[in-house]
Amino acid sequence: MARAVWIIAALAALAGCSENNTLPDNPYAPGVSRNGETVDGMTVGHRLAAAGEYELALDAFSRAAIDQGLTPEIMTAMGSANLGLGRLNQAEKLLRDALKAEDGRPETWNNLGVVLMEKGEMAEASQMFTRAYALDNGESDSIRDNLRLSLAKLDKSVYDDTVEQEFKVVRQGGGSYLIRQIP
Repeated sequence: MARAVWIIAALAALAGCSENNTLPDNPYAPGVSRNGETVDGMTVGHRLAAAGEYELALDAFSRAAIDQGLTPEIMTAMGSANLGLGRLNQAEKLLRDALKAEDGRPETWNNLGVVLMEKGEMAEASQMFTRAYALDNGESDSIRDNLRLSLAKLDKSVYDDTVEQEFKVVRQGGGSYLIRQIP
């Protein structure tokens, strides 16, 4: 009896490995399609970053760089993924390189501002947010909020080491980040 149960379990496991598992209620992952189209590495990377999987997103952006070259868009995406991982120096270098390569998008300027603010460089962060806000024509709420916060911190020139403030970097849509003060 135990042998029959074992055989049935083995056959059920093998049935799940067959290549024609196209039923919508199939619990198994689909097999590799040799004739299918591959998904762009940038698309995969942005989806992973939106899910908070920054390390995997960085890998996807690196694969995209192999296919497309190290474009400003890829450097911005890699810088944003490094920002999500807390690697501020790497993020800063990639975002600055992306801005050198082309005039830059508002998201790139904003994310560089977030990096600089995280590093405590308020004056330069404020300049980055101002440029991002101008390029965006004031349409992005997150960029406006980042600019307001940086200007407020810049105006507060007195350092009080007894008051500790904590901030949280929050990912917004489109690869943009927002700085929020933790109450």
